[in-house]
Amino acid sequence: MQDEGENDGKVSGWSWWSSWRPTSPSLLKNTETKILDCVQNDLWARFVSLPTQDRIWTLTVTHKRFREAAKPSSRTPLVMVHGFGGGVGLWIRNLDPLCRSRPVFVFDLLGFGRSSHPHFPLDPIQAEQKLVVSIEHWRQALGLENMILLGHSLGGYLATSYAIQHPKRVSHLILVDPWGFSPVPAEGMAKLSCPRWVRGFIAIASFFNPLTVIRLAGPWGPKIIGHVRPDFKKNFEELFGDDTIMEYIYHCNAQTPSGEVAFRAMSDSLLWAKRPMLDRVHLLPPDLPLTLVYGGQSWMDSKTGEKVAQLRPNSYTRTVVVEGAPHHVYADKSETFNALVQRICDMVD
Repeated sequence: MQDEGENDGKVSGWSWWSSWRPTSPSLLKNTETKILDCVQNDLWARFVSLPTQDRIWTLTVTHKRFREAAKPSSRTPLVMVHGFGGGVGLWIRNLDPLCRSRPVFVFDLLGFGRSSHPHFPLDPIQAEQKLVVSIEHWRQALGLENMILLGHSLGGYLATSYAIQHPKRVSHLILVDPWGFSPVPAEGMAKLSCPRWVRGFIAIASFFNPLTVIRLAGPWGPKIIGHVRPDFKKNFEELFGDDTIMEYIYHCNAQTPSGEVAFRAMSDSLLWAKRPMLDRVHLLPPDLPLTLVYGGQSWMDSKTGEKVAQLRPNSYTRTVVVEGAPHHVYADKSETFNALVQRICDMVD
């Protein structure tokens, strides 16, 4: 049994680390609230409890005309899954446009954002499965029978894994610049069209949790985010004239690593998956329609879409390239992205 003095020593021993990182759950909540205040339609934000005792932070956005008509939409809901290091707030330019005909659900993946941050196994199969199971538990808790499932980057990888295991729950699978499809190329990092120092940094970073530098930087962490990703501030500047989005990204990623551990377990040199999805995509049922969306200026190779189509010869598999868009298509070219996703949704019902 510890005495009071021993306990105080342990608390104070770690208190410097918490104060070194200028983040907290309340700061994340406050920053996210500022972002979500931009939503013009009906927004329901809450934690969804899972059988594992974890909680998934969830938003449902429905068009206000359904409230005025006192009749909910009968169309298949759209569920969007964010990528690595993201959260519900990054969909702010998509929520209002895409809820016009159907409810839109977005959530923080287990281990990310405001969702629970549990321990993840270091085995890539187990780590992936823990995330996929959490999505299925989330669906069951909400009572969603079917959904149009959209995933960006890491979210696309997980959405595909989910659709393979639970195909009857997915009416149409939309993958936006999906991560983890192609195997590691024979030339490895040398294939990347980036400066040598960037390749060297990635190689070193692959030995650690990807966002370690953000936490170690302490009060300089937000500045690093702004320096590395100035495009995010530009993409959202018409909504926020300050650093709101940059602060949100920082608070999402400066927390104790959890989903980040799972990502590292699943990844090979961070850029590729240890279990490439091209080895499994043929397991999607032939009658499940699939649309792949790539940014024309993204580091992701849109030719992967052609490979997916070859692996599904008797299925609807379409690749769309959004010209001028980098990896974050939904933010960089939001109007084009929203119109494209709306057309796909209209194909479903």
